Amino acid sequence: MFLEKFILPTAQQEENVIHGAYKNPFIENAYPFGVFAEKQLTELDFTNITIIYGGNGSGKSTLLNLISQTLHLKRDAPFNNSELFDLYVKQCKYRMSFNDFGEVQNLPDGSSYICSDDVFEYMLSVRDNNEFVENKKHNVSQDWLEKRYGESIRFNSMEDYEDVKTQLLARRKSVSLKKYLNKAVENKIRLKSNGETALKFFKTKLKDDTLYCLDEPENSLSPKLQMELAQDIQNLAKYCGCQFIIATHSPFLLAINNAKIYDLDSNPVEIKKWWELENCRIYFEFFEQNKRYFQS
Repeated sequence: MFLEKFILPTAQQEENVIHGAYKNPFIENAYPFGVFAEKQLTELDFTNITIIYGGNGSGKSTLLNLISQTLHLKRDAPFNNSELFDLYVKQCKYRMSFNDFGEVQNLPDGSSYICSDDVFEYMLSVRDNNEFVENKKHNVSQDWLEKRYGESIRFNSMEDYEDVKTQLLARRKSVSLKKYLNKAVENKIRLKSNGETALKFFKTKLKDDTLYCLDEPENSLSPKLQMELAQDIQNLAKYCGCQFIIATHSPFLLAINNAKIYDLDSNPVEIKKWWELENCRIYFEFFEQNKRYFQS
């Protein structure tokens, strides 16, 4: 574990900052000032897997953004912050944990914030890459026909080397068009459903001994794939030295073994078990009312 504690400004500290900020006549939106102090949330203590839970508008994504900005985590997707967001970040503090030698740990290289926009961007880039490969394959196919059945290319100088080389390849009996294409063009990235592509993104992106802030990683994932991602996260935290701070309302991620869950829907904010959360209880009650359909 790398990050031990995150400290938010108290109500009094917020009031002092806001009093000074509002001397600026252009300030209209004080968010996120007042959000967490109102819920009496002044600090979070972390474990290897810490989950920030809450409904829409509860502030879970805002809190995750505050943590990632305060720690200067790498991020790709931009986010819409308020006029006073950076001022609020300056009031936040954090404490890193100690290693086995009693030394304060540094934030690992590669630690990052990942949100659904990053996953969607990856899916779009895969599709763009595959479209490029398809277009390139068409051109290479034409080239194969010309070099296999057209006139022989004469080697007059080193400038002809590559053309002669590819013609010899095209004319080999053992080299079919498919083999020629595979040698000349990179293979397409396998793309199935959005969910499978999204899961592949996480399997590729998440590395050992790193801290990650994940904002609703369940987006685009079916329940089955959410369970697989939850197992991957659990394994990375348990065996590979990773630490996760996750904003989610997915019951499959909330149910990760030994995850510490902050319920932002409660006031004051409380630490709860996943089966105590409103979202999970709604699922339970729905299936309990309809269990006759599942009984043989």
